[in-house]
Amino acid sequence: MTVQPYRQADRPGPIPPMGTLAELRAALGVWGFPGDLPRFEEELDALDLDDLTSVRELIQAYRHRVMLRCDGQAMEALMRSTEDVVFELGQRMAERNAR
Repeated sequence: MTVQPYRQADRPGPIPPMGTLAELRAALGVWGFPGDLPRFEEELDALDLDDLTSVRELIQAYRHRVMLRCDGQAMEALMRSTEDVVFELGQRMAERNAR
């Protein structure tokens, strides 16, 4: 399997600004998955804000979730059924074994 190239043209629109916590909160409120914003707030409240690595990792994780929602291919992949994925993997494995 090869990595698919990054294609900005596939995005339905620009990624919302998320350079500050206020912007990230606004983006989560509009583009986040259901429950992302309250879950983000709970996780942020539970962190030691002096542990900048943990804060950065949390922010990056939720930024990534917004970016997934802005990516049509990513959302298409997330909506695939388990049966569809299993079928495709079975086909690919059969093709490789036939070589």
